[in-house]
Amino acid sequence: MSLNVAFRSQAETCTRMGSPFMGQLLSILAAHWPEDTALGQKFASFEGDIGPSGHSLPLRIAGGLHALVPSNAAPELAALYPPHQVSDDLLTKGVLDALSTHEDFLLEWTDSAPQTNEVRRSAALIAGAHVALQYFDLPIHLSELGASGGLNMMWDHYALEIEGGRFGSNVPAVLFTPDWDGAPPPNARPVIADRAGVDLNPLDPSRGDHLLRMTAYLWPDQPERLNMTRAAASVATTRPVQGDAIEWLGPRLASAPQGHLHLIQHTVAWQYFPAEAQARGRALIEAAGAQATPNRPLAWLSMETDGDTTGKVGAALTLRLWPGDITLELGRADFHGRWINWTYGS
Repeated sequence: MSLNVAFRSQAETCTRMGSPFMGQLLSILAAHWPEDTALGQKFASFEGDIGPSGHSLPLRIAGGLHALVPSNAAPELAALYPPHQVSDDLLTKGVLDALSTHEDFLLEWTDSAPQTNEVRRSAALIAGAHVALQYFDLPIHLSELGASGGLNMMWDHYALEIEGGRFGSNVPAVLFTPDWDGAPPPNARPVIADRAGVDLNPLDPSRGDHLLRMTAYLWPDQPERLNMTRAAASVATTRPVQGDAIEWLGPRLASAPQGHLHLIQHTVAWQYFPAEAQARGRALIEAAGAQATPNRPLAWLSMETDGDTTGKVGAALTLRLWPGDITLELGRADFHGRWINWTYGS
């Protein structure tokens, strides 16, 4: 995939997911990318997949440009960003000026892959946990793989509200109201006894520079995502550790306590693990599942792309439970949690 194609493909995706500004910005970058600069040469040096399943170069530079706005480092650029609406010509000039003026910052920023912590995915986690508790009603020992800043480990501080009622905290820091299609999830009262997560590059939302990195990858014309992220950050009390997810998972599985449901969760993370790591992780979890008992059960809740391009682009919601090795296809969800097609119990 060429850089031009990557920019245009990402522009189409962002527009389809409700961000016309990102579509405009990335289309401008596709048409006017400065190839003869240090930034242009750096991007040209990347090998392999440069799209969203790989290095994700379009989102790296879009996030870097966005980071200049709330930090007031580029007031001229900020004047062109939402809530303002400007012509392609004005935005093109502002973006090219920013790429030149702030090249050193953008060179450093784009060293790392995009990293958000889409908290609206917790709507699916809340619903999935309610199903797990229908089978094993025990306090939860929670483990998250690819936890980023840990915001989705805090789903017991949030609530999901759909036509069938409210599920979650009575005083939620964040309230999710996705377009819900299907029966409501089962009633349950989740209690998270302890929680831990791991990430190759964990972020600490209590640090301003880390929170900036998380919010810079939120799309500028979607302020509701920014507000939810900041609200979730205010109650984030557990920091993920740095490490390889599968290496971390082994001891975590071995030390799961009696009298608790060990719930492993991940959202749009597993799909980025190398195939070998996925195989090792699956073997670890299945081996632990084979040793599970009713007083020490195991649940594996995932929200990952299913490659379905026939309908809405989204992720499959899957829950595996042990003992019994029960696999439940719960439904599908939008990558940003805007909608959930819930099939469990329907």
